[in-house]
Amino acid sequence: MENKKWRVAVIKGDGVGPDVVNAALFVLDAVKSKFNLDIEYVPAQAGLNSVEKYGTNLPNETLEILKNTDCVLKGPTTTPEGANSLPSANVGIRKYFDLYADVRPNKTLPNVPSIKPNVDMVIVRENTEGMYSGLDFRVNQETTVGLRIITRKACERIVKYAFNLAEGRKKHVTLVHKGNVLKVSDGMFKDIFYEEAKKHPDVKADDAHVDAITQWFIKQPEFYDVLVTENLFGDIISDEAAMVVGGIGTGASANIGEKYAMFEPIHGSVPKYTGMDKVNPIGTIMSVKMMLDWMGYKDAGKAVESAVYKVLKEGKVLTYDLGGTAKCSEVGKEIAEKVY
Repeated sequence: MENKKWRVAVIKGDGVGPDVVNAALFVLDAVKSKFNLDIEYVPAQAGLNSVEKYGTNLPNETLEILKNTDCVLKGPTTTPEGANSLPSANVGIRKYFDLYADVRPNKTLPNVPSIKPNVDMVIVRENTEGMYSGLDFRVNQETTVGLRIITRKACERIVKYAFNLAEGRKKHVTLVHKGNVLKVSDGMFKDIFYEEAKKHPDVKADDAHVDAITQWFIKQPEFYDVLVTENLFGDIISDEAAMVVGGIGTGASANIGEKYAMFEPIHGSVPKYTGMDKVNPIGTIMSVKMMLDWMGYKDAGKAVESAVYKVLKEGKVLTYDLGGTAKCSEVGKEIAEKVY
């Protein structure tokens, strides 16, 4: 593992994407130097910035680049709205590489306001189907239909991933669903969840309705460990969970498949701050930590996390959302210095 050469595609994205990715690369450069890691950056393009040149936000040229790399570090991309607009580049990459597990940790951080002081939970979101299957169309001028696809294969592999993750954590998995209304689709998901639970007798398994979870995240977020859910529910509750521990600026994510992975912050492209070097890069930097863990470089990942914690504890170099005045790049450089 130590001698492997890694090729990482780097998509800087739209809006604040270049700012947060550049800050994260300061940190990754420091990690590469300290741990003597052989990681090559391969630039690629996706997002609205690609449309003028390629006519699409996910060019075939980009997919070819990604196919010849081991994983991708990605900044946020803007997804336009409207019936005839381009589909999400994120969804396109997830589907193309079958990145079925969207893993989003939410943990109390030093000096960052949190609803409770000891929150440490991970949301595991099924990433390939549900309401994001793209089957959203107009029947006539008065009626539209969006199809929510739930398959046994997708349910089985996402709950297996969640239970395996919990085995190395606090040994507790919660299924988030709406089976009282979506009786057939979420009913199958729930059945499969409890079938998998039988294979993990040392892991506590329970379930909760998605509307109830939104209140329990406020009242007792420390109760949860690993939560597993379908695509749309996971998208919504993971943003709430990020706010529980201080804001989406610190939120990281990994999109994991059998042979490929994508790492990105959970926040959007924030077009109004484009080029202002203003927003918090910690979500992207912690996504780098997740990438290093996925590569098998646990010590390097821990070094990134420790450096982030040191900067937060000192509280001297923070972006505006955490009460500071530092630029995005300044935070990235400060965390990089703490890696050495």
